[in-house]
Amino acid sequence: MKYVLAFIMLLGFWLLFTYSIETTNLIVGAVAALITVLFFAKHFIKPVWKMLQPQRYFWFIIYMIIFIWECIKANFDVAYRVLHPAMPIKPGIVKVKLSLKTNIAKTILANSITMTPGTISVDLIDDILYVHWIYVSSDDPKEYSKLVAGRFEKLIKRIFE
Repeated sequence: MKYVLAFIMLLGFWLLFTYSIETTNLIVGAVAALITVLFFAKHFIKPVWKMLQPQRYFWFIIYMIIFIWECIKANFDVAYRVLHPAMPIKPGIVKVKLSLKTNIAKTILANSITMTPGTISVDLIDDILYVHWIYVSSDDPKEYSKLVAGRFEKLIKRIFE
């Protein structure tokens, strides 16, 4: 069941991205989805029935909206810091305690933080994520954990756990 569901989802994404239902496109998409499933389905979310719950897709859409908004804000913040004559940066590595349990959720969070300008996920050890941040605005671990991962972590938990 896991393999079939993964194949259908990947083929669906292929069709959404290519926006074409021509025969050649369907064949290429099916082959690409099949190869991907054969190599990577063992890492798919367990249990599979979780991915059939519609509320997870709703939270995924909300997550994408918030992620895009946070990326736009971070782009302007980094641009300001680069273009400002005094270059107001205060870089550092912060230690963020995660409440996520699954590896896929932790990976998605780490990648989301890395894709947001001004932050890079450096390491993930158990439930601790180390993040290099261009401007460490607080010395309080709860405060900077909330700033770096707060909104993302809550939504990712609803999607993947």
